[in-house]
Amino acid sequence: MSPNLNASVTRAADPQRGFRRALHRARARVERHPHLRWLYRAAVAVLGVVIVVVGIVLIPLPGPGWLIVFVGLATLGTEFPAAHRLAAGLTRILTRALAWWRERRAARAASQRRDTVDT
Repeated sequence: MSPNLNASVTRAADPQRGFRRALHRARARVERHPHLRWLYRAAVAVLGVVIVVVGIVLIPLPGPGWLIVFVGLATLGTEFPAAHRLAAGLTRILTRALAWWRERRAARAASQRRDTVDT
């Protein structure tokens, strides 16, 4: 990651930020009430599944279908460990594929530059 992105992620993850504190307080309230926790998990499950289904429907269409699927998995991953592991595994696979693609493009560009210099 670039230094600017690292700094931005660090600032956003700071637990002293107002929004982060509000989320922490809301989560603590949910944890104190068992029925509210069940309702919260059910709402996250429904929302996550709806987002994933919408993403799957949008995959063949132009637009961010896969991105929406990954957002749905991330939403489910906040409450369900299996979804979190699936999203982490897919992230690793996609990171490797992107690195391979970039290396391939760089090698192809270098080859084309070398061919144009030789002729």
